[in-house]
Amino acid sequence: MARQIDYGNLMHTAMRGLIKTVLQDVADNGLPGKHHFFITFDTSHPDAELADWLSDRYPGEMTVVMQHWYDNLKVGDDGFSITLNFGNAPEPLYIPYDSIITFVDPSVEFGLRFEAGEDGTDDTPPEPKGRKAEERPAPKPAAQPDAQVVRLDTFRK
Repeated sequence: MARQIDYGNLMHTAMRGLIKTVLQDVADNGLPGKHHFFITFDTSHPDAELADWLSDRYPGEMTVVMQHWYDNLKVGDDGFSITLNFGNAPEPLYIPYDSIITFVDPSVEFGLRFEAGEDGTDDTPPEPKGRKAEERPAPKPAAQPDAQVVRLDTFRK
């Protein structure tokens, strides 16, 4: 079979790079204006680090919010660490980029969603819990009209 350009994997890499760039800017300069993030990640990812009580409570996935209070944001090549407040108990987390399922900034209606292939398989190079990237607008509050969803799979043959 002839070599093909793997656009799905290229998008996957680009989207994770975008998250890294955004988080590095926030680490350097803080969250600007009304920006804030909802980040859903796979808590069972082998490189994710979180307190046992959090992984017990959220055995599959967990959504964290970066908004009013966060501390110790450190952005690395493979993931980021951050301390977040859970019921007045600060907890450190390490979230690998390839464990991220969704990254949403509702203040500007921006969102990324990473999904496995339709058949449940993943055609990205071997990575723990890798997913193909799909760009999708951020969810809006119920009072606003729905945004159009752009699915990258539509353009695949």
